[in-house]
Amino acid sequence: MKPILALSTSWCSHRHQDGYAMIKEMAGLGFDHVELSHGIRITLVPGILRAVEEGLVRISSTHNFCPLPTGVMQAAPNLFEPSAREVREHDQWLRHTRRSIDFAAQVGAQVLVCHLGSVTFFWFHPGRKLRRYLEEHPDAGRRPEDKAYAALLRKSLASLRRRMPPFWAQVKASIAEVIDYARQRGVKLGFENREKFEELPLDADYAEFLAEFPAAAPVGYWHDTGHADIKAAMGLLEHRSHLQALAPRTIGFHLHDVDAQGHDHQPIGGGQIDFAMVSAFWRPEHLLTLELSPRVRTEDVVQSKQRIEALAAK
Repeated sequence: MKPILALSTSWCSHRHQDGYAMIKEMAGLGFDHVELSHGIRITLVPGILRAVEEGLVRISSTHNFCPLPTGVMQAAPNLFEPSAREVREHDQWLRHTRRSIDFAAQVGAQVLVCHLGSVTFFWFHPGRKLRRYLEEHPDAGRRPEDKAYAALLRKSLASLRRRMPPFWAQVKASIAEVIDYARQRGVKLGFENREKFEELPLDADYAEFLAEFPAAAPVGYWHDTGHADIKAAMGLLEHRSHLQALAPRTIGFHLHDVDAQGHDHQPIGGGQIDFAMVSAFWRPEHLLTLELSPRVRTEDVVQSKQRIEALAAK
């Protein structure tokens, strides 16, 4: 038994007006599973449902928010955040997350991939100095001998952790409001690692956070290879060690490469990520999803599929 390999609609949803035609294009590339990403407009839904009913593909996972809220016409996974302490935004996050869980169950998806919000700052954002330093010294995060960057990183993380508690408490409260809803509908929540400094959970906290949930809880870790590489470049994690720590709770992967300029969602083999290393952590029950940029050529999508299939066969 091999892991399921799917293609995310992030690659093509923007250029389709009919969901059936979109799914047909993806199936035509040899994919029998699809992830419905966070760019699925309401107008695409009827065609998607028809394609699923006809058995054109199976839906392995969806991504919050899916479908998009009415009137939203482009991908907006952070439109409402579970970390938001303002009542109206929280209510909207709760409403649309439950709606996304319902839709995931309707199309037979195993997992709803979720972002878990961020810490906001009014004036002095500690991530800005990090970004400026890395713009001038792109390899600083991967060089332990750069003492100036190491000191700046420690100081920035300390600032982030000081401000984090109320936002993190709100994230946990928000999850508590939807976890039983997901369980009742047979959908797991996949908590995705993120690429920005201020996004939650902090990478070092992930294992402890997931350990708070019973093994039978409908939650798990969703690993994004591109985001992990970006964080590694910032000196915030070591990719292999991070995968090892989260392996017991991992349920799926977003697979895409990162080029030398730090651009993610590149085709597999088009960047610097060691996918042979990543593949050592794949298990038969995992969901693997190619999450590629709309700019990726069709032939590179097919080649990415072949490269992942070859690794999964080893």
